[in-house]
Amino acid sequence: MKMHNLIFKTCVLSLAMCAVLFSCKKPEDKYVKVGILHSESGSMAASEKPLMQAELLAIEEINSAGGVLGHEIVPVIEDGESNARVFADRATKLIEKEGVATIFGCWTSDSRKAVKPIVEDHYNLLWYPLQYEGMEASPNIMYMGAAPNQQIVPAIDYCFENFGKRFFLLGSDYVFPQTANRIIKAQLKELGGIVTGEEYVSLMHTDFEEIIEHIKLAKPDIIINTLNGDSNVSFFAQLKEAGVTPESIPVMSFSIGESEIQNIGTANCMGNYVTWTYFQTTETSANRKFIQSYKAKYGESAKIEDPVEAAYIAVYLWAAACEKAGTFEVEPIRIAAKGLSYIAPEGMVTIEGSNQHLNKTIRIGVIKADGQIEEIWSSAHQVRPDPYLSTYAWARGL
Repeated sequence: MKMHNLIFKTCVLSLAMCAVLFSCKKPEDKYVKVGILHSESGSMAASEKPLMQAELLAIEEINSAGGVLGHEIVPVIEDGESNARVFADRATKLIEKEGVATIFGCWTSDSRKAVKPIVEDHYNLLWYPLQYEGMEASPNIMYMGAAPNQQIVPAIDYCFENFGKRFFLLGSDYVFPQTANRIIKAQLKELGGIVTGEEYVSLMHTDFEEIIEHIKLAKPDIIINTLNGDSNVSFFAQLKEAGVTPESIPVMSFSIGESEIQNIGTANCMGNYVTWTYFQTTETSANRKFIQSYKAKYGESAKIEDPVEAAYIAVYLWAAACEKAGTFEVEPIRIAAKGLSYIAPEGMVTIEGSNQHLNKTIRIGVIKADGQIEEIWSSAHQVRPDPYLSTYAWARGL
């Protein structure tokens, strides 16, 4: 009887082991997890939600085409809650507990800088979709947005040539606006421009009455706006109420795209200016296809802007680098990504091997009555990223 029980238990164990081995070989179990880390709550939620949607769309499209290296991509979504500390905690969770192969995410420079030591310590990879202030080139971050020489510098040159030499600087009180304005002040000193005022507010700030009075008294030729999040809604509404129009004092913004225009209200910001490397109105066949796919999934009223497009192409560039490397391991992917080109909705982009930023075309546009951005200037060719502004003598010491 004991021998019978032993044989029975052995058979059961063998069958269980076979079942486990068999289940491991099922095609549907061949997958790779990636982290999606954006703010689904807090002041940055409205800006970051479309980025998450774009990443999920790209994942869906790639999976429909067979996945990456024969693996289905499984997104693991975490909420950064518009808080840099939470972003760091969630990044740690994604890597240590979820075992993600890479992370797509962040918006603010504060959130990126909080995640940076996490991906570096774990030797993971963050694909960051925003234009930013530069002065950074981590081996564990792929920078999909514009470097300062691809947004800040050409925008200031354009404003100086077209509006005048008197600049008022207004931004949120964190890394990007502060560093951007240090760059701008150095550039204006070289150009012979004047800073008539410089103000910073918290991300949750909504009362701009006093600052607008300062602006009116300072009589600038242009306002350089580096506000982020919901503050822009209040600022533009109150600016209009105070009688400040684009005809009297125009605004050049670095963090307002089509989605933010929708939230601000077109009537409150039309006629003002933005600088990016992509607009929804950008005329390419890849962009027409992207817009059609995005709107089919998220609705005809969905707005698409530069960071959304950058988030979308980040997934495709990661997938292409994986295929080229033949693995999901970070170091081979980094090597494979060097010089990798992709026909993006914005046009051809290429990963610069020396700093993991993108070669991109620069675009300046004006906000129209329909909420879209009309391109009024663009660079004649792709501009190489220079995150440390090393090619500008006036930027030394920044």
